[in-house]
Amino acid sequence: MKSSVFLYPWDVVGDPDAAARIAGLGVQQVTLASAYHSTRALTPRHPATRIVTASHAAVLYPPDEKRWAGRELAPRRQNWTPGEDPWAVAAEALADAGLQVHSWVVLAHNSRLGEEFPGTSVVNAYGDRYPWAPCIARPEVRALLVDLAAEAATRPGARGTELESCGWYGFAHLHGHDKVQGVALGEAAQYLMSLCFCAECAAGYARHGLDPDGLRAAARRALEPVWTGAEPAAGWAGVEELLGAGTAAATLGWRREVAHGLQEAAVAAVRESAAGAADGADFQVLLHADPAFHRTGANVGVDPGHILSVADGVVLPCTGGEAAREAVLGPFADHRGVLAANFGVVSGMGGSPATLERDAAHAASLGATELRLYHAGLASDADLAAVSGALERITGQP
Repeated sequence: MKSSVFLYPWDVVGDPDAAARIAGLGVQQVTLASAYHSTRALTPRHPATRIVTASHAAVLYPPDEKRWAGRELAPRRQNWTPGEDPWAVAAEALADAGLQVHSWVVLAHNSRLGEEFPGTSVVNAYGDRYPWAPCIARPEVRALLVDLAAEAATRPGARGTELESCGWYGFAHLHGHDKVQGVALGEAAQYLMSLCFCAECAAGYARHGLDPDGLRAAARRALEPVWTGAEPAAGWAGVEELLGAGTAAATLGWRREVAHGLQEAAVAAVRESAAGAADGADFQVLLHADPAFHRTGANVGVDPGHILSVADGVVLPCTGGEAAREAVLGPFADHRGVLAANFGVVSGMGGSPATLERDAAHAASLGATELRLYHAGLASDADLAAVSGALERITGQP
């Protein structure tokens, strides 16, 4: 199984040993962030720094001035990693070490966008805006995300890309100093709290036979028992229990229409941008995804048949045990395409590098064709040693 680790450019820039260290793990590929959301990251082996604070969503390369000239919504540049084009510097070092480099592009997750342009954000049933979650139904947001995908994915030297959050984002968000755990919100409540009620979505609900004001009121009524501790049924059945099957299906119809349109447009734009490169025909496009369409976040809900008719494959969250892997890989069993099983390998973040060999074997038995390992720059030395040993046993090569 082909394996890849996730990295940030700042894990490599300024560290002359980084690329060789990554190659020594036994992976064939690096998935390198080119457009990323705000974060605070540890750099445990970097010779010059230990903490990188990426204060806002940004691109890690110089954006094309002609593409973005005169546009109000445009990507922001970073200022926390030295150099004009840290992505290119890191990519060149990794390629020189014998690694294939793919870009890692975060799309509908951008707190700075929501802070500077509040009208672009998801609005919940209570009127609260989610500045981290751009509403992908809005034409100006979709135009930004499609062009960002095309530009950030096809950086010089990239052989493919992985598009994260290429769909609906919602309530769930690891925000700075989160204080939202006082009431446990199950999957159904998360869905209701992720429904958007901006003007664009209101019009969309109406086209799907719903009264937007009535839907907003219904969502608030349905959530009242949740605030007092009631737990609806798990999964989509819980959404139907809270809203009613017909209403729930209509909301999903609108959201599916929007998400499919964004995914088709973004992948088409990436392919068009890659076509001019010498190896453009072999440029691989994957989406971080979840087969439960109502789910939101980094791994957006998708329809397996649809997404594999659009992209070359998916990256699926496989940390969480055998049942979780079966749930995400099973729906793709009858479809052709790349199925990359994504495992956390940072023990301090809930990953399990010690069980990687066993977990990868189980994923392969369910149809996984590749491995993704999150995250080589954040992992401890002990975690990386465990990863290296597991990959050696998996491949039979030192």
